[in-house]
Amino acid sequence: MTFNQFGQPVGEPLPDWQPARRPGSVTLNGRFCRLEPLDPQRHHAALFAAFRQAPDGRDWTYLSIERPDNPAQMLQHLNNLQANGTLVNLTVFDGASGEPVGTVAFMRIDEANGVLEIGHVSWSPAMKRRSSATEAIALMLRHAFDELGYRRCEWKCDSHNAPSRQAALRFGFNYEGRFRYAAIAKGRSRDTDWFAITQDRWPAIGAAFERWLRADNFDAQGRQKRRLQALRN
Repeated sequence: MTFNQFGQPVGEPLPDWQPARRPGSVTLNGRFCRLEPLDPQRHHAALFAAFRQAPDGRDWTYLSIERPDNPAQMLQHLNNLQANGTLVNLTVFDGASGEPVGTVAFMRIDEANGVLEIGHVSWSPAMKRRSSATEAIALMLRHAFDELGYRRCEWKCDSHNAPSRQAALRFGFNYEGRFRYAAIAKGRSRDTDWFAITQDRWPAIGAAFERWLRADNFDAQGRQKRRLQALRN
């Protein structure tokens, strides 16, 4: 523990700290997917088709809008995301087909303190329960911690969004608490659950992602042999 001149406990000194760099227009390449900067005009039609593979709009219940009913609405949704200067939006492309299959963003970006959030996670059926969903998050975390110099990456979700909570824990985010009455979303009261990965925990989490994504962790049908959580233990 560190103490100041008054004998009070204080945080660890960071004399060499330099602000992190803001995510920019970069392509993140993986084995199962790649992430590129969102281009609404180019990507909206394929994304609309990908999301319409779901039989209904339940995957959009906890997102900012309901599922678009047509390509024009999808284009407007993506344009709205892109017009938000606080977001760095990415399109996820399937590694096999090369088609857009989801969107995600870096958000609440605080370079001075080295903190950002992964949010606006929107996976189509082509990504659900697929290796691409895990790899997309791994690529973003690696970019944030190893390349841009962030100390903390957050994940937040509606407290009722069980799949998002489960995904956060599976990826290695620590649950930090529930902020009650945090927002009003779609005319409903929202409690928000907070999760985070911090710089001190990232090496072990990153190594587990690397081991999980290796070719020898999958059988001939593409099924995992060892679960991601097991590789962190």
